[in-house]
Amino acid sequence: MISSTPIVTALLSYGMSGEVFHAPLLQAHPGFTLYASVQRKSSTSKNRYPQVLVYTDFEHVVKDKIIELVVVNTPNETHYDYSRRLLESGKHVVVEKPFTVTSREAADLISLAQQKNRVLTVFQSRRWDGDFLTLKKVIENKWLGKIVEFESHYDRFRNYIQPNTWKEESRPGTGILYNLGSHLLDQVLILFGSPQEADARIGIQRPGGAVDDFYDIRLIYDGFQVIVKSSYLVREPGPRYILHGTEGSFIQYGIDSQEEALKNGEIPGSPGWGQGAPDTWGRLNTTLNGLHTRGRVETIPGNYLKFYDNVYSAIREQKELAVKPEESMKVIELIELCYESNRLRKAIQIQFRAGK
Repeated sequence: MISSTPIVTALLSYGMSGEVFHAPLLQAHPGFTLYASVQRKSSTSKNRYPQVLVYTDFEHVVKDKIIELVVVNTPNETHYDYSRRLLESGKHVVVEKPFTVTSREAADLISLAQQKNRVLTVFQSRRWDGDFLTLKKVIENKWLGKIVEFESHYDRFRNYIQPNTWKEESRPGTGILYNLGSHLLDQVLILFGSPQEADARIGIQRPGGAVDDFYDIRLIYDGFQVIVKSSYLVREPGPRYILHGTEGSFIQYGIDSQEEALKNGEIPGSPGWGQGAPDTWGRLNTTLNGLHTRGRVETIPGNYLKFYDNVYSAIREQKELAVKPEESMKVIELIELCYESNRLRKAIQIQFRAGK
């Protein structure tokens, strides 16, 4: 329940993440006022949100004392500098994933947020994907017995180099592991905690590519392993999640419907929001209480608004953050360790700054 003044919020960019994700979610949520957006060369945000102020420079956001919360959804290499300036100015900060380029930067921001008593969190939105929520329930309910292997995919087919985008340039924090991998590794850490070892292969498959566009990561746990893979050259998609246990298996195809709905201009939280089509429901084949069970598991509806529900509660009611920055720092540490494993061409042991 919203019982206080809406949180005055600004976006640092009205690119893909601002236009498709953050602006619609903030506009739909009664706990937030979408107040300003930074656009250096246009004012397209006003086409959909006429009330929004358009600033041409980051400094205007820093100096505007009305703004309480800022979404840092700029190129990855800028996350640290912008977030630091905003925290120093007394503003709360939501950082688009990946949190930062290095774990040292992440640790510095966490320390600063604590000093300033400001909320700092990361938009790990795919914790609220319906397929992930369903997978999580299968694991928590122990429907497969003891887990022996989990495989997670986030694939696309993009056999060309997209022009005029920093994401295709060889810069700090670019590449598929920072882009898509920051989602999947976050999910793995939420499901299973810290792995013992990582063995990663990362590289470029597309001709003429300048950034990594595939990875294959093996994470070793006590008694089971996790496989995490992404590629931009998968035209015929396979399962999104494959989970095997001592009693059975769970296979999930498709991907959460919310991103496509947002691209189509649908209103977050409207009737039917986040529901998965029956042909994407997961397949369960297992033994439960001595009874062989085989069939479809209806996908739990996803809801990205839950992220901003929690941000509102953290700022206005001092509630615990759902996405703690320490968790997102572990994602960045794991990315760093995967690059080191790839460089050495061998598995390496994992030790996180914040422990397990």
